[in-house]
Amino acid sequence: MRAILTTTILAAVLGVAAGCVSTTDGAVERPKPTNEDAAQSLYSLGAQYYKNGEFELARDRLKQSLDIESNQPLAWSALALTYEALGNERLADESYREAVRVAPRDFNVLNTYAVYLCRNDDFKDARRYFDRAIESPTNDYAEITLTNAGVCMMEMPDYPRAEAYLREALARNRNYAEALLQMARLQLLVDENLSARAFIQRYFSVAPPTAQSLRIGWEVEDRLGDNRARDEYYSMLLKDFPNSLETRDVARRN
Repeated sequence: MRAILTTTILAAVLGVAAGCVSTTDGAVERPKPTNEDAAQSLYSLGAQYYKNGEFELARDRLKQSLDIESNQPLAWSALALTYEALGNERLADESYREAVRVAPRDFNVLNTYAVYLCRNDDFKDARRYFDRAIESPTNDYAEITLTNAGVCMMEMPDYPRAEAYLREALARNRNYAEALLQMARLQLLVDENLSARAFIQRYFSVAPPTAQSLRIGWEVEDRLGDNRARDEYYSMLLKDFPNSLETRDVARRN
């Protein structure tokens, strides 16, 4: 989940640059920087440091940005992720809460905090924030939030609720690959192996194979006793993902 969320938070700051205006004589003159410009520049720099794994520098720049303009929900969320990376859960939680306080209807902020709560086994509150993000009228990609919620409920575990979230994600976007993959994984967890086969086949019809999806395909066919299909999945794992954890796991069981 985290990769999706990290990308969502940081995408908005990529490519930000100061604008310029033309004067009447054709010369180019840069406008005088404002506090908002300075805050945005520091936020962009902090986000880039985060992406590069330079977390202490990211923390410092994001804090400087928020000192200038405190009402930046994505900056608070990025700072929370940075504190997580630095192992400071208390300040991470405080920063997530500030993001929600500043933007209580921002589905990105709500979704990000929900995933954080789920990672910390606070499933009740995670579900509450997922639901708020799903219901946001500006959330045009609710299938992502619904899938995150489904995965969270699997970790709880609450399989009926997980399935309800995932089926709603697919009702909104029937070809959303991650929801199809997670439905296949859920069906294995509840021993609905034929259903798992159907979902993993739908996944392969819309997305390229990954180590995780091939591992699920192998598990499905192993349970259903189709040795030929199982061996084909294993061959693909060996060929395309020879060093993955999934391949090593299958190799031990094959």
